[in-house]
Amino acid sequence: MTMSADAPISRFPVPKLSDMPEDLRARIALVQEKAGFVPNIFLALAHRPDEFRAFMAYHDALMDRPGGLTKADREMIVVATSAANQCLYCVVAHGAILRVRAKNPLIADQVAVNYAKADITPRQRAMLAFAVKVATASQAVGAADHAALAEHGFSPDDIWDIAAITALFALSNRLASVADLRPNAEFYAMGR
Repeated sequence: MTMSADAPISRFPVPKLSDMPEDLRARIALVQEKAGFVPNIFLALAHRPDEFRAFMAYHDALMDRPGGLTKADREMIVVATSAANQCLYCVVAHGAILRVRAKNPLIADQVAVNYAKADITPRQRAMLAFAVKVATASQAVGAADHAALAEHGFSPDDIWDIAAITALFALSNRLASVADLRPNAEFYAMGR
C-alpha cells in the first residue's frame, strides 16, 4: 500500500465523525484539540464502538497509571515491541509520542531499530529486553527474567505493567497491520 495522501487509512470501514456515537466523537475531539489532528487509529477503531471503548479503557488504565514506569518508558515499550512485531503504524505514531515525552529527537529511531544499541539507561535496556521477550517468546519468560528486572529496581507491579503494555500493543500491532493502517503524516515530524 502506498503512503499517498489520498490512500485510504484502513482496509476496513472508517465511519464519518458525524455518524459516530457521541462518546467516541467527544474522545476524538479531545485528542484532536491536544494533538492538532485525529490519529488514524481512532478513526479505524471507531467502526466497532464497543471495541473502541474497551481498547481505550485498557489503554488509559495502562498508559496513564502512576507507578515505577515513566510515560516515556511506557512509550519506549510500545516502540520496541511494535518494531519487533513490524507494525509500521505503531512504530511511527508511538515513536512520535516517545520523542515528545522523552524530549529527545533521536530516541525513537534508535529504539525502533535496535534498543540494545540505543542511548538509554541500563534499566531501560533491561525493561525493553523483557518487553521484547514477552512480545516474541512469552512462553519462555521465567523467574530469571523477573529477577533481572528486580535487580534494576522494577517492582512486581512494574513488571506486570511492562507485560500488559506489551500484550495490549501486540493486539494493536496485529490489528493495525491487518488493516494496513496508515500513519498520519503529522507523526513523522513530531518531536524532531
